[in-house]
Amino acid sequence: VWGIAQNRGLVPNSELALYLAMIQIVKSALMVMVSLCTIQLAGYAQFSDSVDHYINFSGTGNLNRTSTGTTYLFNNALRCQVDKKKVSLNSLVSYVYGRNPTNKTNDDLQGILNVDFLKSVQKFYYWGLAGFEKSFSLKVDSRFQAGAGVGYVFLKNSKSNLEVSDGFLVETTDLSIPDLHGRSSYQAVRNSLRLKY
Repeated sequence: VWGIAQNRGLVPNSELALYLAMIQIVKSALMVMVSLCTIQLAGYAQFSDSVDHYINFSGTGNLNRTSTGTTYLFNNALRCQVDKKKVSLNSLVSYVYGRNPTNKTNDDLQGILNVDFLKSVQKFYYWGLAGFEKSFSLKVDSRFQAGAGVGYVFLKNSKSNLEVSDGFLVETTDLSIPDLHGRSSYQAVRNSLRLKY
């Protein structure tokens, strides 16, 4: 149908190329998902009825075509989690791309990795995290965060959870547009105190 509209001059070449590229991305994502579903993951329960490998992909989007042009937004995310007796690893990669008839609105990439050591076997545990972000919509060329710290679980049962953690984060950021202070790049060391209930 799109090809017939293209041959009759109803659809510009740029929109056709974009449509074909989107179809290719969707096909590639489906191939990756089929491959992941067929990979045999050795699952050994760490505790009764627990899962130690978890993979989730979600892809959503919105395509709106009017007489003035085409607007679209695609949001894709891949989550992976591995839980072992002494180590828990969580990761997330997300990508958002959007465009309206006149310009690009989103081209945002974010990746996060979080690790907990000894959290499920004792009250005192260690944590680490790393993150990367690139955001066209927020005018961030690149932001990298890394940190580590300690935590303590005060209460953990089927009805409630109370824990506190503290650590240091190092952040380096490059901005597309200078901030209010005229900086286009900065580095910071911060304390991260978290209370979870």
